[in-house]
Amino acid sequence: LHAQCSQHLWALRMDLCHVPAAQEKGWYLALMAPNVKGPNYAWLDPSRLYCHPQGLQDCMADLLQPFQGDPIDMVAGIDAMGFILGAAAAATLQKGFLAIRKAGHLCVQTLAQPYTDYSGREKVMEVRTDAISPGLRILLVDQWVETGGTMRAAIQLVERLGGVVAAPTPCPAGIAAICIEDSEGGQWIRERYKCAHCVPPGLQPRFDRHQ
Repeated sequence: LHAQCSQHLWALRMDLCHVPAAQEKGWYLALMAPNVKGPNYAWLDPSRLYCHPQGLQDCMADLLQPFQGDPIDMVAGIDAMGFILGAAAAATLQKGFLAIRKAGHLCVQTLAQPYTDYSGREKVMEVRTDAISPGLRILLVDQWVETGGTMRAAIQLVERLGGVVAAPTPCPAGIAAICIEDSEGGQWIRERYKCAHCVPPGLQPRFDRHQ
């Protein structure tokens, strides 16, 4: 996988129907596309992975494998790219899907939570108040956890409404993302919640350095 990522991870064009003969864990990470528009954009665009049928299927299998057998009542995805993986996870698990939105998009009663995103911008997210009942076990899904601010705000919203993101063993639900970086915020989340991600340990430092 190291050699594959070195050769193909930043390739601008790739056959989205090709499936490598040797499918190591995380092989689909090589489908992601690099930033070609400059510092105002994220360093990497994982969304090309979603265009590949086998890549998306294998990514979802890896994200959900750690939660096999866990009691999950609902999947929640974070606006906006977390909606893709979150909805796919909910469909796979045959559970409902809850959208955690950026403020100002929901026309119903909501609970709001301010946060600082990966770029350092101050924002507010919100969730409808009629979907989470006390004790509801939530699997929180986002595309990427960089500084952890966005995911932590989503956790606070769920827990303020009485939902359960994680608890002492047995852990009823948790956090899933393609990558959870080894930042201060990422470490805080890993230490407190059951987490699943797709990056093999040998590649984690490279992703942490955005290389």
